[in-house]
Amino acid sequence: MKALISLVTITIIAAGTFGCGPTFVRGDEVEGLDDYAMSTGLDKKDLEKLFDQNIKSLMESAIVAKWKAEPEPPVVSIFPIANETSEHVRDQLDALLSKMETKLINGGVATIVDHERQLLLIEEVKTQQGAAFNESHATQVGRQLGAKFFLTGKVHDAAERAEGERRVQYFLFMKVVEVETGVVRWQNEANLTKGLVK
Repeated sequence: MKALISLVTITIIAAGTFGCGPTFVRGDEVEGLDDYAMSTGLDKKDLEKLFDQNIKSLMESAIVAKWKAEPEPPVVSIFPIANETSEHVRDQLDALLSKMETKLINGGVATIVDHERQLLLIEEVKTQQGAAFNESHATQVGRQLGAKFFLTGKVHDAAERAEGERRVQYFLFMKVVEVETGVVRWQNEANLTKGLVK
């Protein structure tokens, strides 16, 4: 009886493993898996491209050269990237900001305000002002956090459909704003295109 149960179990497992349906895999099991686009949303490869374009521009900017010349790195607050697209890419944009934050911290370029503290303060500002957080509130929040600068951005898209095909063009604008003056000290545009083609 035990042998029969074992044989049935092995048959079920084999059918699930070698069946005709899709199989879940890891990136290191399928060469080039991260290279394939699986949707018109932003994926890991897209985030790396947007990150590379923006961080290269930022690290070569006059403002970062000034930060590096200072005895102590300035305090920088990182605000959410506004999603002005028709796509659901909030999590991907947060991941992009986390990558930028890591690069600035590990490069010794800036001291970054703790994200949890920042979120609590943003919620407080929303409550006090009775409106959704927007960039005009960033200066007030930045001052309360002791930040000299804040890093933020907006992503826009242009989506088109024709004859069963779809194309989405993303435009990501990032900038560093001086808290005290509201002056934009650095700004960059990065873009990429995703599509569904026949």
